[in-house]
Parts: sequence; C-alpha cells; structure tokens
Amino acid sequence: MLKYLDSIIILLKNLRIKLTKIKIKQRLNNVNSNPSKQDLKVYWSESFRDELDNWGSNNVWPEIKYLTQFLNGKILDICCGTGATINYLKINKNLDLYGFDISDFLIDGSKKFKIDHSKIKVADATNTQYNNNEFEYSYSIGSLEHFTEKGIDLFLKETCRITSKISLHQIPISRDPEFQGWLKLDQSYFNMSQEWWEEKFKKYFSKVEVVDSLWADPISLGKWFICYK
Repeated sequence: MLKYLDSIIILLKNLRIKLTKIKIKQRLNNVNSNPSKQDLKVYWSESFRDELDNWGSNNVWPEIKYLTQFLNGKILDICCGTGATINYLKINKNLDLYGFDISDFLIDGSKKFKIDHSKIKVADATNTQYNNNEFEYSYSIGSLEHFTEKGIDLFLKETCRITSKISLHQIPISRDPEFQGWLKLDQSYFNMSQEWWEEKFKKYFSKVEVVDSLWADPISLGKWFICYK
C-alpha cells in the first residue's frame, strides 16, 4: 500500500512539474533575446515588497548565513530589497552589515526591522557611489539575473571595484536549453547555463567557485557563485 501511495505522489509531482512547464512556455516572450532595458516596475509593488520580507527564509537565507559565518568585516547586501536578509544575518556580530536597493519604496519597507538604517541607502548597483574596496565582502540574492547583459557587466565591474576580498551571488541556472534566454514571467530575467554565468564572473574576479543552492523551480536550479578578488 505504501509503495502504491509513493508511486501516486511521484506521479502527481511529475505531472505538476510538466503542467508548470507548459504554463511557463505559454507565458514566455522574447526568449533568447538581448534586452536593452531592465523592467523595474515590480520593485514599487506592494505585493512584491511583502513577498521579500520572507522570500528565501527556507533556503537561501540559511545558505548565506552558513557561507558568511566565519567572515569578519564590512559586508554589503547588493539589491537588498526591504533589508530582510540583513535582519536575518544581524545575529552574526562579526559582520558589519550594509545594504542598498534602487527602489526607495523597498528601502522604506526596511523600517519594520531593527537594523542600522544609517547603513541602508537607495542606489544603483551599476553606480553605487561607494569607495574603492570599501567592503571586504558583498553578496546578492536573486538579483543579478534581472539586469540586461550590459547591466550584468556593469554590476560585476562595480561590485569588484567596491569589494576587496569575496563576493557571493545566488542566481538561477537553466535546467533545460529550451528555457534559456531572457524570460518574461512575473519578473524579466536571464535563465542561462552555468558556463554562461561563469564567463561573466571570471571577467572581473580571479577565481570563481560554484556551489548548489536549495532554491529551485521547474525550469531552474539555484547556484551560488563565490567570487574571489
């Protein structure tokens, strides 16, 4: 009986994944295109702001906590949204936490958290106005893939400029070439291969390591790119 139930569960799970892929294919637009403009409207959405307060709590937040547990110094949350990840990491007293986001609306949402708001600001990830090597460490979670290809290059160039040691970035990697490219779903983003992304990071960092993330969806797997200056 248990084996029968297990088979039914697996069948239903596979059916759900298949239906999700079909739904995604129906919504895809401009696959494999190279956009000239990033879609920013969602970052002023109240529903998106509410979602960010808990997004990642079951996977990427524990991961960045683990990856930074032995670090000591100034660390920057790039595209920090409402600052929820900073609030989660503040338990580590060895980290001097900073953050920024392009959306003043999301930054305003950080007021609900007991964090140092003097270290949170509105800024563009491609031109942050921080000093050279101001931070020993930096990280981004689910952000870099939403930039245009030109934006990705400028993002990484700027990140390298302001980070003196290690920069960590969590992004989705395509499971299947059929779903690679610039996808327009709830948000627009690049869903590309690991090799495609490694080439981007290695342009600015001397060493890049890739480790698995627990985050996943039907067309993508999460990966952490650990980049050494």
